Amino acid sequence: MQKYWRGVMLGAFGALLLGCGLFLGLWSSRGDAAPPPAPVGVTVIPLPSATFTAVPVPTASSIPPTVLPPSPPAGTIVPGAFVQIQGTAGEGLRLRAAPGLQGAVNYLGLEAEVFEVQDGPVQADGYTWWYLVAPFDATKQGWAASNYLQVVQSP
Repeated sequence: MQKYWRGVMLGAFGALLLGCGLFLGLWSSRGDAAPPPAPVGVTVIPLPSATFTAVPVPTASSIPPTVLPPSPPAGTIVPGAFVQIQGTAGEGLRLRAAPGLQGAVNYLGLEAEVFEVQDGPVQADGYTWWYLVAPFDATKQGWAASNYLQVVQSP
């Protein structure tokens, strides 16, 4: 049995030597690695220098006076103003898809609810209509009769 193990050991040792020899042979025959890439030339582009040009300062005589249109009286509904629903006795105010009593109802505005005026006025069915949009929810919008609106400060 000892002869058997001796043969196995010699075979294993021989295989190890053969493997090392093959490894060293392949390692030495691989040659040098690929040469490193040649450095790429870098082009330096200078930044443009700042050129300052004197700007003439306007004088009082060269500035034309600005004429502002007169402001509407306080409490007047105009586009850009904020209005609050009032006087509906808790019934609310219908905001319609079109100005007039025949327009489909988009939303029922509650008493004291605030809206921004975005369009108008339009006269229809004996009322003055304004296009309103809720400042924080654009889905609450439509035409409303001015009889139930009061101008307020922005929300």
